[in-house]
Amino acid sequence: MADYKAPLREMNFLLHEVFAAEKLWAELPGLAGAVDRETADAILEEMAKLAANTLDPINRTGDEEGCQWNDGVVTTPKGFKEAYATFCEGGWGGLLGNPEYGGMGMPKMLGAQVEEMINASNISFALYPVLTNGACLAIDAHASDALKEKYLPKMYEGTWAGAMGLTEPHAGTDLGIIRTKAEPRGDGSFSISGSKIFITGGDQDLSENIIHLVLAKLPDAPKGPRGISLFLVPKYKVNEDNSIGEHNDVNCGSIEHKMGIKASATCAMNFDGAQGWLVGEENKGLAAMFTMMNYERLGVGIQGLGASDRSYQNAVEYARDRIQSRSPAGAKQPEKAADPIIVHPDVRRMLLTQKALVNGGRALSTYVAKWLDISKFGEGEEKKNAENMVALLTPVAKAFTTDMGLDCTILGQQVFGGHGYIREWGQEQLVRDVRITQIYEGTNGIQALDLVGRKTVATGGALFELFAADVQGFIDAQIDREEMAEFIQPLIAEMQRLREATENMVAATQQDPHAPGAASVEYLHLFGYVAYAFMWAKIVSAALPKAEADSFYSGQIKTARFYFARLLPRTQALAGSVNAGSASLMDLEEELF
Repeated sequence: MADYKAPLREMNFLLHEVFAAEKLWAELPGLAGAVDRETADAILEEMAKLAANTLDPINRTGDEEGCQWNDGVVTTPKGFKEAYATFCEGGWGGLLGNPEYGGMGMPKMLGAQVEEMINASNISFALYPVLTNGACLAIDAHASDALKEKYLPKMYEGTWAGAMGLTEPHAGTDLGIIRTKAEPRGDGSFSISGSKIFITGGDQDLSENIIHLVLAKLPDAPKGPRGISLFLVPKYKVNEDNSIGEHNDVNCGSIEHKMGIKASATCAMNFDGAQGWLVGEENKGLAAMFTMMNYERLGVGIQGLGASDRSYQNAVEYARDRIQSRSPAGAKQPEKAADPIIVHPDVRRMLLTQKALVNGGRALSTYVAKWLDISKFGEGEEKKNAENMVALLTPVAKAFTTDMGLDCTILGQQVFGGHGYIREWGQEQLVRDVRITQIYEGTNGIQALDLVGRKTVATGGALFELFAADVQGFIDAQIDREEMAEFIQPLIAEMQRLREATENMVAATQQDPHAPGAASVEYLHLFGYVAYAFMWAKIVSAALPKAEADSFYSGQIKTARFYFARLLPRTQALAGSVNAGSASLMDLEEELF
C-alpha cells in the first residue's frame, strides 16, 4: 500500500482560492480574529504529519488485530493507546470546541479538512474523537452550565471521551419506540435503565472515562418521538473535585464482529440503573441530539471522502508502476517489456472517475462546512438562511458522498486487478471500512427520504430555492466570462433538470403517497451530481487565471472537463427514474417477491 500523503495543495486551494475562507472568517461576528490563513495552514500541516506518521502506520495492523472484549473489558489494537495520547497532546480534540471551556473555537471549514486526513489515514481511529466531538456539541448547545463546566474541558482534552446511545435492538430509525427508561432519583439526577446497540466507542481503553449521551423516556412521557429525553451518563461517576469516582453501572455486554472498521469498538451497552443528568428540556431529546447530527452526518460523508482519496492515492501509484501490455497508440516505454497500465483508457477512466469524485466531494464538504460556520457564528437573517442550507444539504453530503465513496474504493480495488482482492495491498480493507458509512448515522435511504420528504416536499421546494439562488448568483457572476461557457451552460441546463424533477416530485406527492419514497434515492443522486457540477464550476473559475503557469490549475480544469463529459450525463437517467412514478414499484403483490 502506498504511504498516505495528505492533499494539502488541494485543501489550501479550496479554502483560500475557491471559497475565500479567510475573508469569510473575518466577517463572521462570532469568529472574527480567531483564525487567519497562517494559523489554518499550520494546523493542516501538523495534522498531515500526524496522519502520515502516527495514524496511517497502525491502520492495517489495527484491522488485522481488531478490538477485543474479555469479561466486559474492551481493548483496542496495539498502538492505538499511544496514537490516542499523541492525538490528545496535540490538542486536536478541542479544535472546534468552545473556547470558554478550553476548546480552540476553530471553524468547521478547517475542521472538515482535518477530519478528512484523520479518516483517510485511519477510519477506525477517527471514530473515537469524532464521537467525542459530537457529544461535546450537544452538551455545549443544550446542557446546563454546571454540566458544561464539569465535562467539556476533560472531553476537549480527550482525557474523557464521548459516545452516543441511540439505537436499541428493536428501534433503529424509529427512535420513538425506544424502551430505555429514566426515573427521577429525587436529587436532580435520574436512574437510567435499558440496553443500546451499535454504540461506537461505547467502551475502550483509550480514555479514563466515557461520557454517554443516552436517549431515554421519562415516566408518563408522550408516546413516540415527542416523548424522548437526552441524558448524560458517565461510565464512572465524577467527584466534586472532578476526579474519577465509582463505577456507574454502565457495562459493555459485547462488541460486534464486523465487516470493517474492526479497530473501532462497536458495543452493546447495558445501563443498569446508572445515574444520569438531563441534557436540555424534558421530552425534547431528539432536538438536542439533532444539534450534533448535522455535524456528524457531514462527518460521515467526510469518512467516505477520506476512504476514496486513500484508495485513489494507492491506485495511482500502482497504475504508474504496474506494467501490462502496450498503449493502444504505441509503446510509451519501449525499453521495458510493457507499458504502465496508466496508459490504458479504461484504467484512466477509473482513475479520473475517482479523482473527479474525490475533488468534487471535498469541495462539497467544504461548502456545507461553510454554511455550518455561518449558522454557528453568524447573526440574523444570514444565520437563518445558513441553517436552512445546512438542513437541505446535509443528507446530500452524507449519502451521496458515501455512495460515491464505495464506488471509488471499488474502482481503486479494480485498478489493482487480483492484487486488489488480497490483503497486502490494502484496497480490500478500504472497501470494507467505507461500507458502513452508507448505513450508520441514518442509512442513505433514510437520508434520501429526509431530503425529499422533510426538506423538499414538506417545504414546497422552498429550501431547494435557497440552493438554486446561490447557484444562480454564481452563474450570473460568471456568465460574461467566455472561457467559463463550457461549464456554465451545462450547469444552467442541469439546474433546470433538477428544478423540473423537484417540481414534478412535489406535485406527484399530492396524488400519490408513495411518490416521495419511490423517487428519493434517485433524486438525491441527481441532486448530488448537480451539486458536484456546481462545485467543479467554482473550482474552474478559481483555476482558470493561473492554468497556463501552473499544471496544478490546468489539472483541475481537465478533471472538470472529464466530470462534465463523462459523469454528469448520468443525471439524464436519474431524472427519468425520478419522474417515472411509483406504479412499477408498488404494483407487484407481496407474495410474488
